[in-house]
Amino acid sequence: MVRVGLTPERLTRAGAEMADEVGFDRVTVSALARRFDVKVASLYSHLKSSQDLKTRIALFALEELADRVGVALAGRAGKDALAAFAEAYRHYAHEHPGRYAATRLRLDPETAAASAGVRHAQMTRAILRGYDLAEPDQTHAVRMLGSAFHGYVSLEMAGSFSHTAVDAQESWVWMVDSLDALLRVRAAS
Repeated sequence: MVRVGLTPERLTRAGAEMADEVGFDRVTVSALARRFDVKVASLYSHLKSSQDLKTRIALFALEELADRVGVALAGRAGKDALAAFAEAYRHYAHEHPGRYAATRLRLDPETAAASAGVRHAQMTRAILRGYDLAEPDQTHAVRMLGSAFHGYVSLEMAGSFSHTAVDAQESWVWMVDSLDALLRVRAAS
């Protein structure tokens, strides 16, 4: 018998909340069943496996992050757009650490192509149009920005910047300013 009120969407949202509480790597169908006080088998009418659950959470988080970044970018261009993108990304990671971890899940090519990850790349390329970068520099810049933001946020969340007197926010602003300057130099060359 299917438990009334349990749907793939509700289970995905609950899994995303669980990821933020206990870590994405600890989210399983079994843990989710305990949260709803149901037998594991009853969830398999909605989910195929723990991997299916994790994929659903990843897709949910990518969509949620893309929506936030899209709102942050509205009406902005150039350095303002770059900074807004970076801030939306960073805030999301801090607010939803488990969901953010889910956005890093490797998806199969078909699932990735249908995900909001495509929107992330499109928004990044839209920002880069303001720097007038041609290919392959634009692709290099997309990868650089993603690596810089992810690397900084990951280190910051791990506490790596808590051992100095310099505020992490100051370093973040310095990094975004430096990325903007680098992109301007690359565009001019």
